[in-house]
Amino acid sequence: MTDCFGIDLDQEYRCLHYHTTLDIVGLKCAFCQTYYACYHCHDQLTEHAFVPTGSAEMFPVICGHCRKLLSRAEYACGHCPYCQSPFNPACHRHKDIYFLKES
Repeated sequence: MTDCFGIDLDQEYRCLHYHTTLDIVGLKCAFCQTYYACYHCHDQLTEHAFVPTGSAEMFPVICGHCRKLLSRAEYACGHCPYCQSPFNPACHRHKDIYFLKES
């Protein structure tokens, strides 16, 4: 099973920084290849800054409800295609932190 890390993490990956009912994803750091609830948690728990994933990363997101690994396109739909759990629509504001801009 794939793990996700964070500070004060609950069982659906809500953390100290983001904890609404819709904050249920883990995002992969390209440098350490590990999922974290958010970049704040990552940066506080590791000795390097969060590095966004590029298009070559097949599964940069994990759903905190069903634990399925998701592609960037699946995540962009706004809900998990496997369990239908909705994701926080405000997270699009952080997309440049988690995903490299592709030209």
